[in-house]
Amino acid sequence: FEAKRLELAENEWRRMKASDSRECRNCHGFEGMNSELQKPRARKQHELAQRDGETCIDCHKGIAHQKPKGMKEDDEE
Repeated sequence: FEAKRLELAENEWRRMKASDSRECRNCHGFEGMNSELQKPRARKQHELAQRDGETCIDCHKGIAHQKPKGMKEDDEE
């Protein structure tokens, strides 16, 4: 499993991106967020994500499972 973990994660991230993070948005859609309760950085990032048409998985990789070893961070890609 560990030898294939990065490949499996990348497949899942592609699937989530293609579905506009449907599984997340069942409970966590932008329209249901109260930006007043968010920290300033989170508020800004969510506003940018909405503006740019990003979806949850664009920023929240590793939120439900540990990130796979060997994964590049976004700023390294």
